[in-house]
Amino acid sequence: MHSTELVAQIQGSLKEVVKYADELRDLDQALGDGDLGITISLGAGAVIDALAELPATASPSEIARACAKAFANANPSTMAALVAGGLLAGSKVWKDVADVDVAEAARFVRAAGDNIAQRGKTQLGDKTIVDAIMPAADALEASQSGSDGLDAAIAAAEKAVVETRSLRSRRGRAAWLQERSIGLQDPGATAMWRFLESWRAAGALARS
Repeated sequence: MHSTELVAQIQGSLKEVVKYADELRDLDQALGDGDLGITISLGAGAVIDALAELPATASPSEIARACAKAFANANPSTMAALVAGGLLAGSKVWKDVADVDVAEAARFVRAAGDNIAQRGKTQLGDKTIVDAIMPAADALEASQSGSDGLDAAIAAAEKAVVETRSLRSRRGRAAWLQERSIGLQDPGATAMWRFLESWRAAGALARS
């Protein structure tokens, strides 16, 4: 996937993911401050606009950096800062990349997940977005093709969302609920899952 294709795919995916804004808001109201739907909506709109201004010669790394800057500037939430930091980390592994394939996508997702985990002081099992990101990276790394890898990544993220419901939230506002967080679905992990689904949906629309 070259730069023009990458820009179109990102924009299409973000147009899809905002359809989940109400779901993410409701999940975040149960475990946090309820602003995740707004964070996703404002961030998606800002990124779509920012990418429209990029020259056709922009590299994948430059595209990722533009996404990070636009998402961070769209709103001041903690999630926006974490996602932006993850995107910047991913942009660094694409420094010399001209064509993004499944292997490069895996490297990007892994770098983003590592950065979010470090900045958020979280790890697998803390019931955060990291629980969906890292299994998705594993699935992409194990795949031999883009479509198979994406399907596997979606399945891995969904599994993480379901399985972490039974865990206690250990980071962020959700941790304040302590035992009351058990049984509730993590909004951050759900956002990652829904974004991957949106990536697949946007690809299907582009091919139709």
